[in-house]
Amino acid sequence: MIKKLTKVGNSYGLIFDAAVRELSGLKPGDEVNVTVHDGGAIILTPVRKSPDASEAKSVIRRTLKDYRKTLRKLA
Repeated sequence: MIKKLTKVGNSYGLIFDAAVRELSGLKPGDEVNVTVHDGGAIILTPVRKSPDASEAKSVIRRTLKDYRKTLRKLA
């Protein structure tokens, strides 16, 4: 996909259309890590927050409860 840089004040920006935003899962306000490699390749990586310990425990408990029978069969 070819994009053009757009002048935004004293800076430049890229406009992401709906398809790119949906594929990347990005939404307004999300942070991205920008890495520039030799030869000028630019990699944008979404910064995703890790769940806190209580949230992770909650998801694990729910999963164990929902799939208890299946997990017992697999054990």
